[in-house]
Amino acid sequence: MEFSAVNTIWVLVGAALVFFMQAGFAMVETGFTRAKNAGNIIMKNLMDFAIGTPLYWITGFGIMFAGSGALIGGFDPFVRGDYSAILPAGVPLPAYLIFQTVFCATSATIVSGAMAERTKFLSYCIYSLMISLVVYPVSGHWIWGGGFISQMGFHDFAGSCAVHMVGGVAALIGAIILGPRIGKYDKNGKARPILGHNILIGALGVFILWFGWYGFNGAAATDTMQLSQIFATTTVAPAVATVSAMIFTWIRNGKPDVSMSLNGSLAGLVAVTAGCANVDVIGSFIIGAVAGVLVCVAVYFIEDKLKVDDPVGAVAVHGCNGIWGTIAVGLFDYKDGLFYGGGVHHLLIQLLGIVCIAGWTIVTMTIVFTVLKKTIGLRVSAQEEVEGLDSTEHGLESGYPDFVPRELH
Repeated sequence: MEFSAVNTIWVLVGAALVFFMQAGFAMVETGFTRAKNAGNIIMKNLMDFAIGTPLYWITGFGIMFAGSGALIGGFDPFVRGDYSAILPAGVPLPAYLIFQTVFCATSATIVSGAMAERTKFLSYCIYSLMISLVVYPVSGHWIWGGGFISQMGFHDFAGSCAVHMVGGVAALIGAIILGPRIGKYDKNGKARPILGHNILIGALGVFILWFGWYGFNGAAATDTMQLSQIFATTTVAPAVATVSAMIFTWIRNGKPDVSMSLNGSLAGLVAVTAGCANVDVIGSFIIGAVAGVLVCVAVYFIEDKLKVDDPVGAVAVHGCNGIWGTIAVGLFDYKDGLFYGGGVHHLLIQLLGIVCIAGWTIVTMTIVFTVLKKTIGLRVSAQEEVEGLDSTEHGLESGYPDFVPRELH
């Protein structure tokens, strides 16, 4: 195979942008939670990538791409097989492997925010191991590796379902089994706000994620025209979602909510990811407008009605809008979407794909988290939670030691 320098460089640049999104996730989660857990959160985001990378190379990539079976690819430790049939035009295997590796890490790290401030670090590391080793690769094969869903015509260009819905559903299961943070609900079951300690860091994380998303959505583009379209839809949808989230909270609460507007940006990005190459600007506008409202409604519903404590809104952002973005392909795909004269067939395939991927994630992650809870334990003690995980789990006095009061001797 003759390799293209331009194609290869762009895939590697895209992979680097997606890797940089780890910093964005870390900043969002840290800023939206309390200072006493900042170091723990950084460690979790760091270890998602550090643990996931070798495990994905050992089993994950082979499970996804080493064959075209209906349910699983194959077993190819350390990626030694021939993958020329599935490589993008002109791109060598190492570049494509790196690109797929950073996607796996993204799916794993979504769960961290929903389980923040009360999860045992060891248990979290084992969860991260399992999603990278088996859970994500199997569902990824179904969607991108020639599995039964892709054979039916399911479309998810960059991962609204494969990455974000999988991470969001896993986050919901983990948060339910883990239980809410101490003090989150009063004796009547009413939710109390537990404010994050640094909205500026959270906002920086959102901007980093938005920047990295151009690689997340764009690196798989097949030509410059498609790449230009992807950049357009990846700009319009989150911008509109941010505005719709701001307006929704302004009407609902009397003032525009900062954190909800930031999550609106992420919701728009998640929602447009599946169809970024197959929807036009009008479609991305509508997808973003719905996403901005959906994330707000979902956050309030999950917190107030379901009584699930998700400190950063990960389930609403990634789970709910991953589902919406996957459905939106069946509606707004300008080739065969329902609103473009294509009928209901594509939409039904998208819905079936969502059910299959969600079912797989629910079953596997319920098993993983239940086994962890029954064996080594999933949650830290009440005393450790109150004191903060920085000190109890990592021996770190504080993520901000200059601001900790000390007695002078």
